[in-house]
Amino acid sequence: MNSLSTLARAVALASLVATASFTVQAADIPIASEALESHIKTEVTAIDQATRQVTVKGADDKPVTFQLTEKAKALPNLKVGDKVDIYVTRAVAYVLNTEVGGAPKASSESGTIRATEANPNPGGEAFRQVKVTSKIEAIDLKEHEVTLMPPEGKVQVVKVENPDLQARMKNLKKGQTVDAIYTEVLRVETSR
Repeated sequence: MNSLSTLARAVALASLVATASFTVQAADIPIASEALESHIKTEVTAIDQATRQVTVKGADDKPVTFQLTEKAKALPNLKVGDKVDIYVTRAVAYVLNTEVGGAPKASSESGTIRATEANPNPGGEAFRQVKVTSKIEAIDLKEHEVTLMPPEGKVQVVKVENPDLQARMKNLKKGQTVDAIYTEVLRVETSR
């Protein structure tokens, strides 16, 4: 992945402001998940306090400037030459709801965590979760396919490739729901 585009995605996540999280209910069964983490090391090359713009070294030392919101309370503590470590974690989990009768829907949650008084260096953490609930419309055990109705209403047929999940398909029922929970976490650390 191009480090400049990863940096741009990481900076976009930094503007998240609402706080909440998803919880898994007792009747939910995790069925699959995967995660990927990126780490970018860079350095602050310019700061414009008046416009709240910070420039860091991007790919091939090309400058990348981004805008900070008023939420970045520790901006006055940031100095040219500060080292910046940006960690971006992306994960997706699929959860089967064992109840029958759910409806397709989508929801989004986000939040931020700021630096503490004990650590005045600028930085913090932001997360975003998007949960998409799709209803099981049909199950084809012979072809190992599940037909899902997502919130946007366009039926999707999913081929189940994993042999362990194929064996568990016999327990699925039409009308159950599958939640795809996509999570991105941005963590920014600074040091001198």
